[in-house]
Amino acid sequence: MRNRLLIAAVLLYLPVFSQTYKDKKATVEDRVNTLLKEMTLEEKIDYIGGYNDFYIRPIERLGLPQIKMTDGPVGTRNYGNTTAYPASILSAATWDTALAKRLGEALGNDARERGVHILLAPGVNIYRAPMNGRNFEYMGEDPYLAGEMAVAYINGVQSKGVVATIKHFAANNQEWDRNNVSSDMDERTLREIYLPAFKAAVTKGHVAAVMDSYNLINGEHATQNNHLNNDILKNEWKFDGIVMSDWVATYDGVAAAKGGLDLEMPNGAFMNRKNLMPALQNETITEELINDKIRRILRVIFRFGFYDTPYEAVSPLKANTQSEAVALDLARGGVVLLKNDNILPLQNKVKTIAVIGPNADLNPAGGGSSFTEPFHYTSLLKGIKAAAPGAKVVYVPNSIPQMENYADNSPLYLDKGSKTKGVKASYFNNMDLEGDAVTQQTEKSINHTWGGETGIKGIGADNFSARYTGVVRVEKAGTYKFSVKGDDGFRLFVDGEKVIEMWGDHAAVVQSKDITLKAGKDYSFKLEYYEHGGGAQISFAVYQDNVDFSEAVKAAKAADVAIVSVGYNGSSESEGSDRTFKLPEYHDQLISAVAKANANTVVVLNSGGNVDMQPWLGNIKGLLHAWYPGQEGGTAIGEILTGKVNPSGKLPASFEKKWEDNPTFNNYYDADGDKHVLYKEGLDIGYRYYDHSDVKPQFPFGFGLSYTTFDYTDMAITSNGKTDVNLTFSIENSGDYDGAEVAQVYVRQVNSPVARPVKELKAFTKVMLKKDESKTVTVQLDKDAFSYWKDDKKAFGYDAGTFEILVGSSSADIKLKGTVTVK
Repeated sequence: MRNRLLIAAVLLYLPVFSQTYKDKKATVEDRVNTLLKEMTLEEKIDYIGGYNDFYIRPIERLGLPQIKMTDGPVGTRNYGNTTAYPASILSAATWDTALAKRLGEALGNDARERGVHILLAPGVNIYRAPMNGRNFEYMGEDPYLAGEMAVAYINGVQSKGVVATIKHFAANNQEWDRNNVSSDMDERTLREIYLPAFKAAVTKGHVAAVMDSYNLINGEHATQNNHLNNDILKNEWKFDGIVMSDWVATYDGVAAAKGGLDLEMPNGAFMNRKNLMPALQNETITEELINDKIRRILRVIFRFGFYDTPYEAVSPLKANTQSEAVALDLARGGVVLLKNDNILPLQNKVKTIAVIGPNADLNPAGGGSSFTEPFHYTSLLKGIKAAAPGAKVVYVPNSIPQMENYADNSPLYLDKGSKTKGVKASYFNNMDLEGDAVTQQTEKSINHTWGGETGIKGIGADNFSARYTGVVRVEKAGTYKFSVKGDDGFRLFVDGEKVIEMWGDHAAVVQSKDITLKAGKDYSFKLEYYEHGGGAQISFAVYQDNVDFSEAVKAAKAADVAIVSVGYNGSSESEGSDRTFKLPEYHDQLISAVAKANANTVVVLNSGGNVDMQPWLGNIKGLLHAWYPGQEGGTAIGEILTGKVNPSGKLPASFEKKWEDNPTFNNYYDADGDKHVLYKEGLDIGYRYYDHSDVKPQFPFGFGLSYTTFDYTDMAITSNGKTDVNLTFSIENSGDYDGAEVAQVYVRQVNSPVARPVKELKAFTKVMLKKDESKTVTVQLDKDAFSYWKDDKKAFGYDAGTFEILVGSSSADIKLKGTVTVK
């Protein structure tokens, strides 16, 4: 009888125990394991493949909710208008971890308003060369700076119950052929330069998700790289969250499953039943391997409360004033003053300001998956007008021709010999131009920008494609530009030859090809296009551009000061391709023409990094590097130009004088066509190279001018006799303006038994000081500040000896020096 009662009690208890996952009071691991037991093998395999582009699929019978994701580092971009924050490299240029945490909190709030569980940010890949199309999404050349800023950002995001995703793991340092290029380097370089920011995000920031990159690392794709995902991330760093792929960055389902990928996005194109079931049957992989992936996803869901708390989108969405205030503070703190020959701040005696340049009345931002549409924005032009109400502001629009201006008048005809202008347009309700077109029509030109519904019969707002055909016939022989601007993919054929291809997801990007044409001859063309969510744009123009700077020169001559706004935008600096080191076409000439007409010329530059400044830097009086300053950037720059805000940004990357001066010059691109890029420079990236080289940068790492001056004094170093070091020093604002200074602490081993950089950044702090105010700064250093990767130990460690502690306002301007003995 006693046994029967015991069995009955156990049977009665089992259903309750089996549903422990529903118990909010149970531990996360108990909930994970009991829910896992309820899942079928087929459900498990389906669960590790994404769903509907930006979701983890729901399992209603188990109460598992749909998990919603969004790009990206500068705004929650996927679900309509939102706050557009400055580019991440501008955030790094603030050197302000408190502000980075505020950014994370604001992004977390924005995500919650949209019912989002997972934010696909931040990015921390190292700035290796200025042309990388995604440098603006990352946080500069120094792994310590990037790591500290990322940790603060992650803490902010995750404090709001939203998962942050550190990306792109790892060594995704160029966009050129990113799906096929292998970043090849030795283990020490990998550990000391390209992984520390990720390690900090995991071990200090406790980030809940990691996104693998598109590229290969030492010959193995990131999404199936056992050394990165399993050996280092999961085993060594003890990461217990989700490892997901970048979108369409998985190449082999079984290899990815074994190589540490937990979640394939945007769908299970490779990690699916077709590929994994046979591998399970032949024991190439085990069900326990699949279980581990499920546990990691479920662990995050329970840990963040997603199972118990529905995340609902607010409707209607509207601008968040608190988030906008963060965007403004970031722009104020991250714009860098690089040159100032007694021109800034602009004084009240300036009565006329000429504002010139293609970026002056835009909201310039880098392109690709981080591009964000704000509810509203303040352009540089509007910001200057607001900051200088007593001055006459003269704006010169269209100072450089834009291809869209030529689209409607391009010499396009329906057929060979036809006198009817226009093109034949075929639209498909899929992204692959498959099957019969749902709509065919004649259009006068190709110049479409759709913010939502297209208005084309049978075609919705997203996931469609189009084919445009016709001929080009010009009246005058010569070389013509064939330019296409598209968001997303496009490719252009002329007389059957492919001349332009950007067949991938990206924000609006312009690509051009110069072609010599004969007068009166018909040249057939075919333009193909697809749209995959978000904005939609396709434009095609054939033209000869005759650039005339006469209006800009006239305005500059008549003004007290000329402000020239130049640089890149979402079309010329974007995910998916690298940009040029030289500014876009005609920008150099415009600056030079304006500077010649007005000696008081200030350049405001938009880019994700350095550019070739040599054609004009010596001829201008002021230079502000504005990066991509976000929706409030115009306000911030107007305030800085007029002295309402004292600039305090510092470069998070070294700026070379010419591309040949960069340590990666001879090995940034694949030299022999085998798609392997050897990182021959090793540890010598950025200031680490310039510190020991005869070559010096135009502007060093950590550099940035202020309207005031700062004095460093009274350095004192104390130690516990081992590796814990306490550093104090004083900073005084000895100038005429209130302002903020970034004090940078570098460490150097005096006599190292192995080759080490001359010095390395190991601490920094941003200090706000009123005029004549002084503050004491305290910095703690631990063993990490003295350590390097020891290949023989396969671990970080240090060598006892004497170390220099260097405090400076940049890597090239050391103010204080001291030594400490580490035992």
